[in-house]
Amino acid sequence: MSTEDRATAPAAGALLLCRSDPASVASVARLLREPMVLARAGRGWSVLVPEGRPWLDGGEPVDRVLTGWAAALAVGAPWPVLALWWDADRAGYTLAAGFRRPVGYVWLADGTPAGEDEAMHTFATRLGLDPVLDIQELERLTVPDEEADARARLHGLLAVLTRAGVALPTGLTPGEPADRLCAAARTRPAAEAIEWPDRQLAGPAHRAAAARPSHPGSWLPWAGTEKARILALTQVAAGLPLTAWGVRRRSGGWLAAGLLLLAHGALGLLYDLGRPRD
Repeated sequence: MSTEDRATAPAAGALLLCRSDPASVASVARLLREPMVLARAGRGWSVLVPEGRPWLDGGEPVDRVLTGWAAALAVGAPWPVLALWWDADRAGYTLAAGFRRPVGYVWLADGTPAGEDEAMHTFATRLGLDPVLDIQELERLTVPDEEADARARLHGLLAVLTRAGVALPTGLTPGEPADRLCAAARTRPAAEAIEWPDRQLAGPAHRAAAARPSHPGSWLPWAGTEKARILALTQVAAGLPLTAWGVRRRSGGWLAAGLLLLAHGALGLLYDLGRPRD
């Protein structure tokens, strides 16, 4: 790509789609320690819009950062996370769900497919999409199309996801730079700025709401449940090698993922040790 082309190429940006309500997503997303805006994104979905400091200020590739964040959020919660990302040269997605290996696909800027076809089938299976109609639509995104660039490919992916309940708010358009996305997200009703949690986060009212057995909050560190204890131990065990990997590879995304797991797991263990026993 020439210097002139790069000057007019779209800036890097990203969106994190979480298959859960905003209240549940906020509790986990705060532990990423990254400034984001949270908004509802359809029936049973929420969207996190990051400001993009790791790739704007630190030079970290946006796809690597988003893969780490998606993996960290998915391990820390019982719902899948879909990261959509793009920069001047490529665009793609990463789907993370629990401790399973993330799956993703990449398109070059002109829309040329650069991923494995099998990834689309795994993607559809993990999200419970229609094995016939939706798979056919996804497969079309893996064949050459001179009229579809990378941005159009992401729009095609989102069109399939509308049948799964996804409805991105107005203004949250793949291909836009991070600052415009954040500005658009802040105008949405009930949009919330995600910040690092303070000590009041584990207050009695929050614990009472999170401890409801039928609510995803039963997995959160201050819930005091058996699920929360098991998850905390698992997160610490998974966070240590991820953090070491991020340090060795000098990858801010994987380092953030490891630190998130360690922080979330340690918080759960500390709360469990400190809370009164019946």
